[in-house]
Amino acid sequence: MDEKELSAIKEQVCDVCNKVWQKGWVAANDGNVSVRLGNDRYLCTPTGISKSFITPEKLLVIDHDANIVEGAPGYRPSSEIKMHLRVYAERADVNGVVHAHPPVATSFALAQIPLDNYSLIENAIVIGSVPIAPFGIPSTNEVPESVAPYLGEHDVLLLENHGALTVGSDVITAYYRMETLELVANTTFHARMLLNSGNKEEKEIPRPVLEQLFAMRANYKVTGKHPGYKKYH
Repeated sequence: MDEKELSAIKEQVCDVCNKVWQKGWVAANDGNVSVRLGNDRYLCTPTGISKSFITPEKLLVIDHDANIVEGAPGYRPSSEIKMHLRVYAERADVNGVVHAHPPVATSFALAQIPLDNYSLIENAIVIGSVPIAPFGIPSTNEVPESVAPYLGEHDVLLLENHGALTVGSDVITAYYRMETLELVANTTFHARMLLNSGNKEEKEIPRPVLEQLFAMRANYKVTGKHPGYKKYH
């Protein structure tokens, strides 16, 4: 990768960081973003800095053990980079990872309610069902171990008592999936409030129609994994 390509990717990461902060998906120094550069190199956001203040020169290049290869003095990767590196180890097709705390989606994680009902087109085509990975203590290997079992079929995960994780073929795709997740969570929450019934859920799209929607992933050039219908992986 030449300097021009690396510079463009750094700008993308900064754009994503700014967007997740503007949308209120992170507060203070929360969240982290990374990109696989190839040749055992990964670009990542540093710890201890608000995503609103991230600039290209503050980004770090690390190896698979989170050792800093390139970076300005005084900056270091987040302890949660272990989760990102586990994603890259498990998924050769993933080149971008976003971790944030979108409020409505995180509320589902806190309430132990997975977003696994195919009642919206966005679920069926874009992100699939969204499970909740068990709680892991931040900065430990518990977090990467908790998400690993789900990575084979899911690009979007809720993290118990923690937030959300999205992955993609590039960092923009990972960001879009976080955006779609929060939309699905927000819409689902309001639908269930309107239904106002303890166990009643929104009407799911009929299976024959779902199969048509699953098949449309190819037309929309949606990459990655989808647990709903393996034929279209």
